Amino acid sequence: MSTKKRIEFDSLGPKKIDKNKLWGAQTQRSLENFKIGDEKIPNEIIIALGQQKKAAAYANIELGKLNKKIGYKIINACNQIINLNLVNEFPLSLWQTGSGTQTNMNANEVISNYVIKKLKGKIGSKYPVHPNDHVNLSQSSNDTFPTIMNIAINELTLNKLIPSIKNLIKELDNKKNKFNKIIKIGRTHTQDATPITLGDEFSAFSSQINSCLSRIILAKKELNNLAQGGTAVGSGINAPKNFDKIFCKYLNKITKNKYQPSKNKFKAISSHEDLVNFSNSLKTLSIAIMKIINDIRFLASGPRSGIGELELPINEPGSSIMPGKVNPTQIEALSMVCAQVIGNSSTVDIAGMSGHFQLNAYKPVIAFSIIQSLNLLSDGINSFNINCLKNIKPNKKNITNHLNNSLMLVTALNNIIGYDNASKIAKKAFEKNLTLKEAAKKLNLVSEKDFDKIVNPKKMI
Repeated sequence: MSTKKRIEFDSLGPKKIDKNKLWGAQTQRSLENFKIGDEKIPNEIIIALGQQKKAAAYANIELGKLNKKIGYKIINACNQIINLNLVNEFPLSLWQTGSGTQTNMNANEVISNYVIKKLKGKIGSKYPVHPNDHVNLSQSSNDTFPTIMNIAINELTLNKLIPSIKNLIKELDNKKNKFNKIIKIGRTHTQDATPITLGDEFSAFSSQINSCLSRIILAKKELNNLAQGGTAVGSGINAPKNFDKIFCKYLNKITKNKYQPSKNKFKAISSHEDLVNFSNSLKTLSIAIMKIINDIRFLASGPRSGIGELELPINEPGSSIMPGKVNPTQIEALSMVCAQVIGNSSTVDIAGMSGHFQLNAYKPVIAFSIIQSLNLLSDGINSFNINCLKNIKPNKKNITNHLNNSLMLVTALNNIIGYDNASKIAKKAFEKNLTLKEAAKKLNLVSEKDFDKIVNPKKMI
């Protein structure tokens, strides 16, 4: 790559920029001034920027604000951004100005210089396609960045997270149906309780995830309301009448969700409770998943000294020192994902409450945290589903042994001999290491025939 530099000017003076790069002075200043961490603006945000700039160009053309020839060149440049062909032109750190202004200008400069390069200077003067006057026309970073936050998160949820959740539900339902006739002991307070089926247990898991999916879909609806058209503070200064509606019309042709202007753009720019709420729906999903996989983890504990009612697929050796050991690695990976998502949600909570006056200046970290959570959950769920859940098997021998040895089957006698007498049988069986039937016979509280008729796990589920 050539090391020759070009000089570009902005309001603060000249900057030297690699002539092979499409970005301009504002991007270069941010690149030099914010050398913080390794986290970059996510690709999902870059794609959404391309979609947003494309829809804005179409709107400006329709409203007569933008020359058609320039406008369609801008649109072609946006397509390159959407396809990530220009992804290397977006080098900025996540840790930048809290409005995302520098990333918005990064896009404006890249689009401008891409078009100028294609035009080879055939149109106009020094800036035939100006990053502010043409690419950013009728827009501000303050309404553009919250718009692309919603777009990126909404599209990622629809295209990636929701399908992964639906696949998880499908597999949990398969297990529910497959295990529906396997009677096992239930457990409350981690202690033996009355019988259920293994299918019942998995039906609870499926219902948990179904409820989480409903919450996510409900929270997601709020993200269809966009700040675009509010410009700097929500008043819409420098944006033509109906720009917001026409923008959404074109955006809806480019994306899969159905967007509309926010009813109050002052709110849409200054606060992000919609994203806080959505983030917390991901946290709730993580909490539900953590409960489910911990249950599966303990039900599969063993193989000889644990509960051992489930058998997990053997994917890799589990220990560097203990031969033959198999660990619940998919569960461990997904549980760490859940922990990270819960932490990300706390970050979004803090960022959401910390906006001031007409602008929330925590936009990049809100977007980054939610996008990371979406990708981690989607990938983690898919990995667990494919590499663990699909090949889980019941250990029927252990299930039967635990069921038959449980003292809580005595509950079936409550209505016949009363709670106190049933308790005596359970206590006797435990203290003398007897079966419930043997204890009942010794105490002469119920006949063997009646015991067999009443204490039947099949009748207790």
